[in-house]
Amino acid sequence: MTLDRPRQLAIVRGHLRDFPVVAIVGPRQVGKTTLAARVARESRGVGSTFFDLESPADLARLDDPLGALQDLRGLVVLDEVQRLPEVFPVLRVLADRPRRPARFLVLGIASPDLLRQSSESLAGRIAYHELSGFRLTEVGDGNLGRLWLRGGFPRAYLAASNTRSMKWREEFIRAFLERDLPQLGIRIPSATLRRFWTMLAHYHGQIWNASELARSLDANYKTVQRYLDVLASTFVVRVLRPFHANIKKRQVKAPKVYVVDSGILHSLLGLANHRDLDGHPKVGASWEGFMLDQVCWNLGVPHDQTYFWSTHSGAEIDLLIVRGRKLHGFEFKRSVSPAVTSSMHSALDELGLASMTIIHAGRETFTLRRGVRAVAASRLASDLPKI
Repeated sequence: MTLDRPRQLAIVRGHLRDFPVVAIVGPRQVGKTTLAARVARESRGVGSTFFDLESPADLARLDDPLGALQDLRGLVVLDEVQRLPEVFPVLRVLADRPRRPARFLVLGIASPDLLRQSSESLAGRIAYHELSGFRLTEVGDGNLGRLWLRGGFPRAYLAASNTRSMKWREEFIRAFLERDLPQLGIRIPSATLRRFWTMLAHYHGQIWNASELARSLDANYKTVQRYLDVLASTFVVRVLRPFHANIKKRQVKAPKVYVVDSGILHSLLGLANHRDLDGHPKVGASWEGFMLDQVCWNLGVPHDQTYFWSTHSGAEIDLLIVRGRKLHGFEFKRSVSPAVTSSMHSALDELGLASMTIIHAGRETFTLRRGVRAVAASRLASDLPKI
């Protein structure tokens, strides 16, 4: 069973119209190859060629990348491109040919090396699309609980049972740490990084405190910062930056950290079903991270427009989206009866928010006061205000 992902498909199609090279980046098993195959099927009129760089035969075909690629026409797909970083300078040469006889779709696990190689070699010639797991708009509002518990990785979400979903996610975590990261040249013992990732799960939705985690791991500040950078650069951890306003109150300057996929978060916390999740102290933080991702996707907000805001006196807004000169606030409440809090009043007054939206677990969407709207999570696609 598969799910159509029309918006993802449209984004990649649009990039291919405008750029000679398009990169789909994201964790393994998130659906990059399936999406690329769909794009390739729709390119029958111009033809397509597919290289899987985990295949020894395809890797051998690209022993001389320029010779193998220069005569191809139509769409050329290079899967697991991080295994052949020397192909990027060749793609620059091919991208600059007149009339562009071929366009290139490259797929890979994001890494500092991959991003650096491609950006240096292909500046102005490449567009990136970060692919994450299924979103609520793709699976339907009626499947909100299942998506929240299992996360968006296709095989985890579509598994026959919660037990099988949990088993798949555990295997993903193991393979990610033991195979994927070493392939990217990241030499950190898998047991150490697993322990750090599990600690981050317990800090999910909290302010990053490198010193505290360093003490727990018997490591130094720079080491745990490197661990965080590794997980963030491979799209399994989100680092949400703090917003600073020109006000008199002291504001938090450290970022917040989230495990990107809610299903992976729940596996790291040992939560196999909704009963486990509902009784866990991190249930509210899990809801916050899950809905934060859904809102950003629905609104098409890039990472550089997303922040949180917090003061040392206790006022806090979960998500701030900056659009031009306007600030839009979002709070995520796992409650069926949301209310305007003192933090929201502070943010509305001191930050001059253009709007405040509370995403809640109830069934109805309604206005709480001027400028503040409560939106039901199950009606996100239809009721989320366009900003």
